[in-house]
Amino acid sequence: MSVIGVQLGDLPVRQADALAVVLTVAQSAPLVFRSRHPAARLAVIGAAFAVHQALGYPQTFASIGLYVALLTAGAQQSRHRRTLAETISAGYAALAIVLSRLGSPNRITDFLAFSLVLVVIWLAGAAMRRRRAEEAERRRLTALAAGADERARIARELHDVVTHHVTAMVVQADAAQFLVGTAPERAGQGLSAIGDTGRQALTELRHLLGVLEATGDAALTNHPPTLGRVAGLVEQARMSGQPVELTEYGEQLPRAVDVELAAYRVVQEALTNAVKHAPGRPTRVTVHHRAGHIDIEVTTEGSARAEGPAVPPGGRGLDGLRRRLDLLDGELTAGARPGGGFTVRALIPSKSAA
Repeated sequence: MSVIGVQLGDLPVRQADALAVVLTVAQSAPLVFRSRHPAARLAVIGAAFAVHQALGYPQTFASIGLYVALLTAGAQQSRHRRTLAETISAGYAALAIVLSRLGSPNRITDFLAFSLVLVVIWLAGAAMRRRRAEEAERRRLTALAAGADERARIARELHDVVTHHVTAMVVQADAAQFLVGTAPERAGQGLSAIGDTGRQALTELRHLLGVLEATGDAALTNHPPTLGRVAGLVEQARMSGQPVELTEYGEQLPRAVDVELAAYRVVQEALTNAVKHAPGRPTRVTVHHRAGHIDIEVTTEGSARAEGPAVPPGGRGLDGLRRRLDLLDGELTAGARPGGGFTVRALIPSKSAA
C-alpha cells in the first residue's frame, strides 16, 4: 500500500530515516481522535504532510490522512470555520512556493488542480455538516409537533372527562338544592347521584393519569371508556333530570380502542351539551352498529325553561371531537334543528386510521 498516497512535490526521493517514520506517524496517528479537536488534528497532519513533501521522502499511504482530516474538519468544525479555511489556503500556497523553489517540476496549474481537490473535499465535509444540521432540525420540529399533538389530545381527553362529569354534578347539585325543602328523599337521591358521578370522574381521571405516567401499574391503567358504556352515560344524564332515550341497532362488534373511545366521547359531549343548553328537554341517542362504521345521532328538542339554573355555555368540545374524528377519517356534524333544538351526528369508520 506504500504506492497509494499523496505525491505533490515530485522532488528527488531521499532515503527514509527516523524523521520519515515520525512524519509518517504524524500524518496518521491523529486520526484516532477524529471526533475531537478537528482543527488541531488537521494542523498536525497538514504540517507533517508539508515537511514530508518538502524533504522528498518516499511516498506513503499515511499521506491519505490529509484527505480524511480535511473532510472531517469540514464536517465537524463548528467555530471559526472561515478562519480555518483561510489558514489552510495560506498554508497550501506557502507549501507550493517552497516546493517550486526546491525544484519541483510541477507548474502552477498542477498546484491549482491539487488545490481544487482540497476544496472539493472541504465542501463535501461542509455538505455532511449541513445534512446533519438539517436532520437534527427536522427531528427537533418533529418532536415539537408530536408534543403539541399529544398535548392537544390530552387537553381533549381532560375536557371530555371534566366537562361532562362536572356539568352533571352541577346540575344534580342545583336540583338537590331545590328539592331539599319539598322532597327530602329525592334530594338524598340527588346527592347520591353526585357521589356516583364524582366517582366515575375519578375513575376516568385515574385512567388518563395512568396513561400519562406509563408506569404499567394495572390499577392505574384500566380500560378506557368504550361504546358499551354509553348506557351509563344515559343513566347519568337521567339522574341529572334529563329525559334521555337510548336506541341501538345492529350487533355491537369489537373495534379498535380509539374508535370505541371516539364513539363514547361523541355521546358524552352531546349529552353534556343537552344538559347545559336544554335542561329538562327530551333527548334521543341513536346508535347504528354497521359492519364498516358506526352511526351516532343525538337529538335534543327545542330548549325550554329549566327547573333549575342552567350551566353557562362555553367550551371547545365539538371542535375537539371534529379533530378526533378527522384522525379516524370520520365525520361530525352539529347544528340546530328546523323545529328547535339541536342534533349531533357522527360517522366513525370501524378501522382506525390513526
